[in-house]
Amino acid sequence: MKAVLMTAAGNPEVLQLQDIPKPTPGNRELLVRLVAAGVNPLDTKLRKRGTFYPEQMPATLGCDGAGIVEAVGTEVQKFVPGDEVYFCYGGLGAKQGNYAEYTTVDERFVANKPKSASFAAAAAAPLVLITAWEALYERGRLQPGDKVLIHGGAGGVGHVAIQLAKLKGADVVTTVSSPEKANLVTQFGADKVIFYKQTDFVQATLDWTNGEGVDLAFDTIGGEIFDQTFPAVRIYGDIVTILEPNSNTVWKVARNRNLRISLELMLTPMILGNVESLQHHGEILQQCANWIDENKLKIEVTHQFPLEEAAKAHQLLENGAITGKIVLLISDN
Repeated sequence: MKAVLMTAAGNPEVLQLQDIPKPTPGNRELLVRLVAAGVNPLDTKLRKRGTFYPEQMPATLGCDGAGIVEAVGTEVQKFVPGDEVYFCYGGLGAKQGNYAEYTTVDERFVANKPKSASFAAAAAAPLVLITAWEALYERGRLQPGDKVLIHGGAGGVGHVAIQLAKLKGADVVTTVSSPEKANLVTQFGADKVIFYKQTDFVQATLDWTNGEGVDLAFDTIGGEIFDQTFPAVRIYGDIVTILEPNSNTVWKVARNRNLRISLELMLTPMILGNVESLQHHGEILQQCANWIDENKLKIEVTHQFPLEEAAKAHQLLENGAITGKIVLLISDN
């Protein structure tokens, strides 16, 4: 079968289309013919610096996949050949990723693809859905009526975070860089939009909350934005970040305001082999599939490339300021 292999750490050109053996499903695994694979910033970081398992090279990247079950292991109970599925699994350097024509995945980590969504939209969804769900609902303990600040609302994680926050009954303020992105986040339900290049987002957030600050801030940007956000969060409020805080982060404002700091890394169950948490990821995706089919949740796909142009997809993503998600198209339905 065809797969895009990362032959070494480096520039996008290290991604090469090659032939590798077609995998065989284990007892609880599905053999999935992949129709599409999502491309995430994680993929570009692993390509540049090396995977989590540098001794196991070459590697096939891509955590997000959507496709059709072609065969099942002897102990599979939930799925049969012909089922359409989506999932976030593999692609860290040990288990084969989804830049390939086929992959295998444990049935417990998989959900039925939303019936109303294309394979491209489904493949774009898992990592960002799980990240936003865990950050808002589990790390941030978001409640109905809460006010939440979401940085980068037009991005891959940001645009689904806005929708998940609204589904919980929260009020959302988000930061964007352009009128086009403002229009997009408004469509997804944002109650207030801040153009962070022209406006002090902290003051704008405080004005929006009558000086109190938001109940929860969700940082999808990292760097200086993380600690700059502390004064925009109410006393005893929450801030969740998906990036590792800088070593020079100044914590005084967070400490004085008694903020609860949470770190969100949806890869943890895959890295540590935690089956129970990976199964929870499958459950999250199933609920999100239901919402997508109920027209309550949408995934924005803005760029699509054929599998053999994975390097071009990485180049585009690394250029920055991408709205929505990028997808690799692997086969016809």
